[in-house]
Order: sequence, then structure tokens, then C-alpha cells
Amino acid sequence: MYLLQIPFGIFGTIYIPKALVVLGDAAATANNILANEFLFRLSIVTAILNALLLVITALFFYKLLKPVHKNYARLIVLFTVIVAPISMLNELNNVAVLLLLKSPEYLTMFSAGQLQALISLFLNLHQYGIQLVGIFWGLWLLPMGYLVYKSNYIPKIIGIFLMITCLGYLIDFTTFFLFPNFGVIVSEYTWLGEVMMVFWLLFKSKDVASRYVEAQTEIV
Repeated sequence: MYLLQIPFGIFGTIYIPKALVVLGDAAATANNILANEFLFRLSIVTAILNALLLVITALFFYKLLKPVHKNYARLIVLFTVIVAPISMLNELNNVAVLLLLKSPEYLTMFSAGQLQALISLFLNLHQYGIQLVGIFWGLWLLPMGYLVYKSNYIPKIIGIFLMITCLGYLIDFTTFFLFPNFGVIVSEYTWLGEVMMVFWLLFKSKDVASRYVEAQTEIV
């Protein structure tokens, strides 16, 4: 489930905007969305699924890391439970774009210029929504990284990189809203922690499971 979030996230938040949105040209953007309507709809579905996967993944991480510190492990779940509904509601902005482009009543109600302006508005709101949930994409990694670092059954280096990944998301959130001309997406350079965690679990799951049982035994 954690692994699925990587392609889903890349598809919805990176590939689709770059493929369909033409900066400064609302007409071209509208034409691209109409020409690739299925891809645009697919991005909505994957974003919703990604939010659900995030919560389910957090529940398993809670179980995995609660022997280290139960309350900190609860924070992992708390932050994902906050981010999931925000992520889903944010997709209503993309749904609004489809309604404006596909519903006959809107096509007759607004002029072409007005319609394109509204489409740009909703697409911009969607990007703002992604940046808003970005703070929680980062925050759920902070307790996870700390608990991984403190555990004796997952390498500490992964915990360090998870906390660095968290920092990248938080910097992006801050610069997007306070310094809109900053121009650098820091999280594009700090993502290694999550990838390390995913592949460690994939290839070392038996090792993690045995050490997890040992840790629980030590606590008892």
C-alpha cells in the first residue's frame, strides 16, 4: 500500500499538471483537458485512492512502531486522518473544471473568456490545496522517522532520511504561501526517506517482523 502511493502521487500531483496545464494559456489548458478527459478523471480517482491508502498505511505503521512509543505512533495516524478528507475535498476543484467544460448549461451561461478564467481559478485552487495538505504529508513522517530511529528493528539511517523528507514538505508549504517566487520545490530533493522505507519493508519484511516480535517481548 505504501508502494502504491508513489506512482499515484506522481501521476496526480506531478504528471497530470505538467502534461495538461499550459501556464498562462487557459484556452490551451481547457483543450488539453478535453482531449485527455480520461487521464484527467483518472487523476481524480487516484488522488482519492491515495488518501485512503495513506490512512490504511498509517494504521499498519502504528502497529509496527507502537512498541517504541505508543503516543508518538498515534500521531502518525492522526496526521493522516486529517490529510485524507482535505485531499479528497480538494479534488472537487478538478470536478468543477470538468463540470464547466462538459455541462451545456455552463457553456451557454458564460462566455469563452469567463469559462477559461473559472477553469484557471479552480486549477489554481487545486494546486493551493495540494500545498495545504503538503504540511500533513510532511508531519506524518516526523513521528514515523523518530520512532524508526529509536527502534532497534529498522535501520536508524531510514529514520533520519524520513525526518529530512518531512522537512522538505514543510519548507515547500512555507515557501509556497510566504515566498511564492521562491521557485524551488525542496521535496523533489528530499524524497529518499520514503523510498528507503518502502523498499526496506519490501525486501526485509521477515527481518522486520522477527525484530518487531523481539521488541514486543522486551517490553513485556
